[in-house]
Amino acid sequence: MTVPSFLEPVLPFFHPLIMWVLLGLSGYALYLGVQIRRTRSAAGDRKKELIKGKFNIKHHQIGSLLLALMVLGTIGGMAVTYLNNDKLFVGPHLLVGLTMTSMVAISASLTPLMQKGNDIARYTHIALNVTLLGLFSWQAVTGMQIVQKILTKS
Repeated sequence: MTVPSFLEPVLPFFHPLIMWVLLGLSGYALYLGVQIRRTRSAAGDRKKELIKGKFNIKHHQIGSLLLALMVLGTIGGMAVTYLNNDKLFVGPHLLVGLTMTSMVAISASLTPLMQKGNDIARYTHIALNVTLLGLFSWQAVTGMQIVQKILTKS
């Protein structure tokens, strides 16, 4: 399969761009999650004030967006790599990226249990997402190294 010539110069940069946006969204989701915990533990007027922020709804919406874009971004990155090189490069960046995609799916799948008040699901969700954010930061560094290789190859 050949890529249209007008897409060739920009195609390799869609995946990194989407992933940097997702890294920022992940930080925002963390902020919202912390606000949910603060709301849950607050009392009185403070709790009423925090509830007005609708952090739980925003967190759920951002989480759903993260899940969808992470899956699409991962598959897209692999597709572009294959289209440009006729193969995938099986290395740490790919393997960690696939692991992260699995982690975000598992984390999202815990939502029904968390909504029922299951603390094990809640703590698992938190642990997965904190780990995910750490891996995402590492992926940003290795991803930029790959972008630099692409730019010097051109």
